[in-house]
Amino acid sequence: MDKIALVVGVTGLTGANLAQELVANGWQTYGLARTPKAGINSVSMVKADLLDKDTLKEALVNISPTHVFITTWMRKDTEAENVLVNGTMVRNLLEVLSEKKSVEHVALVTGLKHYLGPFEAFASKENMTETPLREEQPRLNLPNFYYAQEDEVYHAAQRDGFSWSVHRPHTVIGKAIGNLMNMGTTLAVYASICKYKGQKFIWPGSEAQWEGLSDVTDAGILAKQLIWASTTAEAKNTAYNIVNGDIFRWKWLWERIANHFGLEYEGFNGSVRSLDEQMRNDSAAWDAIVKRNGLEENELYRLTSPWHTDLDLGRPIEVMTDMSNSRRLGFKEYQNTEESFINLFEKLRVDKIIP
Repeated sequence: MDKIALVVGVTGLTGANLAQELVANGWQTYGLARTPKAGINSVSMVKADLLDKDTLKEALVNISPTHVFITTWMRKDTEAENVLVNGTMVRNLLEVLSEKKSVEHVALVTGLKHYLGPFEAFASKENMTETPLREEQPRLNLPNFYYAQEDEVYHAAQRDGFSWSVHRPHTVIGKAIGNLMNMGTTLAVYASICKYKGQKFIWPGSEAQWEGLSDVTDAGILAKQLIWASTTAEAKNTAYNIVNGDIFRWKWLWERIANHFGLEYEGFNGSVRSLDEQMRNDSAAWDAIVKRNGLEENELYRLTSPWHTDLDLGRPIEVMTDMSNSRRLGFKEYQNTEESFINLFEKLRVDKIIP
């Protein structure tokens, strides 16, 4: 049977890059989203709401995927609501597909909140976790929508007989517009505003993150691991951390990013200086930058997610991840982290997202 991929959340940071990689590898690829948009060549777009099972079934009536990649989630006000809504989305999707009996593998993308806790208790002192983060570490005794998503996949796999994989990236770096967790584009826009206003590029996070070791995940290397796990027999039914394969300290990388934009920078000065607060009154400045440079996207908070960058950079511990599970099974891909950021910045410039 030919490989037929359904990328759920195709307009997001992970989904868009995965869809491009699947097409490049010759897969027949469908992309599902609530509000599909053009721009991914050779991907057949499917409009559907995962919370509306009847319309979801109608949208997928003529599509029988062999491989399903779940890269989407929805944020609510509380983690209890997050658990309910995100578990329901995965359950609805897999119940609709169950009738087709075509699915061979389901890959679920979650993240390091698996180890660090949900938004309400993210990397808190009460739930301090040993690093490097390892795949065999047990779940925290906290509500977590990642756990709910996993449990729905495990249940459906047992019912329907497909294999599964779970992928836990660190901060994902890549191009997507309107993504809820987009550090790379957020920093690019922040740097552009600093240059326009003649301000320093100010580190917003904690001392632990400034001084400690860290890593990130390029959207491209995440896509490669997703495809590898879904097509490698030995890789099935396992959870995987996924990062670039190098480590760095933010005090080194922050200077490199500042230099790329021709900015003076300021590191940790004894207190956390929220990026969300720094950018709170910058909408007018960004509008002026867009107008002056003829840029494509003019809504500051559609491009950026400073609240989530604050979560990542404000953590009270250094965070890096261990990739033993996939390395042991032969996944050897590597991506230089500085190049991840610089390549993204250049792509944003070419596409006239930043000046």
